[in-house]
Amino acid sequence: MISTPRPRMTGIGRVLVIVYGIMALAATGRSFVQIVREFDEAPLAYALSALAAVVYILATLALIFSGSRSWYRVAWIAICFELAGVLIIGTLSFVLPALFAHPTVWSWFGAGYLLIPLVLPFLGLWWLILHRPAARPAAAAPADAVAR
Repeated sequence: MISTPRPRMTGIGRVLVIVYGIMALAATGRSFVQIVREFDEAPLAYALSALAAVVYILATLALIFSGSRSWYRVAWIAICFELAGVLIIGTLSFVLPALFAHPTVWSWFGAGYLLIPLVLPFLGLWWLILHRPAARPAAAAPADAVAR
């Protein structure tokens, strides 16, 4: 029985890419406005929003192209970084609220975005685990080497 590869960008994969794309647009827009209008008021918070935007853009692209092994690795790195960011910034925003008097994408675990930043990396990692790129077949040994 021949197994056919599962399509990568259908169903939940497509929804995941769309949500990542929306988060990339939202974080980029938010950070741009924050940095242009009031960067001097909260440079840490607004720089973190810009960092979140870059991570969401990278994760979106990596998920789209994750059929290749290199983009798959990039997706893992970006989404793990995203998860660490939302957990660290989310925790710090509760423990040291003075640092985050101005909200970021990841402050309060993404409460300003309906907690999507908290849930999204778990879904992204789950999807990556289920959709590993196909392993490359081993290169055939030359006939000379096999005969020896």
